[in-house]
Amino acid sequence: MSGHSLLIGSFGATAVLLFAVPDAPLSQPRNLIGGHLLSATIAVILVQTIGTNFFTLGFSVGLSILVMYLTHTLHPPGGATALIGVIGGVGVEFIFFPVMVGVILLLLNALVVNNLVHHRKYPVAWF
Repeated sequence: MSGHSLLIGSFGATAVLLFAVPDAPLSQPRNLIGGHLLSATIAVILVQTIGTNFFTLGFSVGLSILVMYLTHTLHPPGGATALIGVIGGVGVEFIFFPVMVGVILLLLNALVVNNLVHHRKYPVAWF
């Protein structure tokens, strides 16, 4: 795990959603957690079965969108998580570190920061 960072590009877009529009449906914990973890899992499965190529790059994003839509966990940065995973040729550890750990840290920060501001309440809904 020493070569991994908790910062992946999709977390920047997640931060925009969590801190600029915390009441938006796509910013809620179900979407945040589910969107990133499902997309990371899809990336890992595709890299392990098909490899990293131009087809897998596009297919990972499209499949992530479909799965997030079907599971009601749509979180746009999740598509970027899938793309980052395929580009990096990741293994199973990608799901847990940096994705799961990073998502939990983002969620904890959003809970603290958004609830410190008197006119905000985060989350609007957990599920």
